[in-house]
Amino acid sequence: MTDTAPKTMLIVDDDVDYLIQLEAKLRGAGYNVVSAGGKDEALEVAQANTPDMAILDLMMEHMDDGFTLCYELKKANPDMPVIMVTGVAAETGMAFDTATQGNRDWIKADVLLPKPVRFEQLSREIKRLLKEE
Repeated sequence: MTDTAPKTMLIVDDDVDYLIQLEAKLRGAGYNVVSAGGKDEALEVAQANTPDMAILDLMMEHMDDGFTLCYELKKANPDMPVIMVTGVAAETGMAFDTATQGNRDWIKADVLLPKPVRFEQLSREIKRLLKEE
């Protein structure tokens, strides 16, 4: 990483096992990590910690919690990169992407990755969005 201080990552997912695994991998990569199991907790954690980036699940307690959370995080900090990692396509057959400006305008996430995602792919996106490459 180019900065001397480690970046703080907010990870949000209702799958506790996924949170634990991702947190361990991000810490191993040199990041500070704060996590939450849902939208409301994530908003509190974000307000208390001012993360440099957020990695969110789309479907949590409510089907649209990820979209709502992303909107709220971007409203509070428009420059914070947000990666949405989701299994929504596999679970519902509905596909989303951030390839067009129109989709980015309503999705608000900078990147949308399908679950399961390899950590190497996620790491590349993190570095690209944080301009660490």
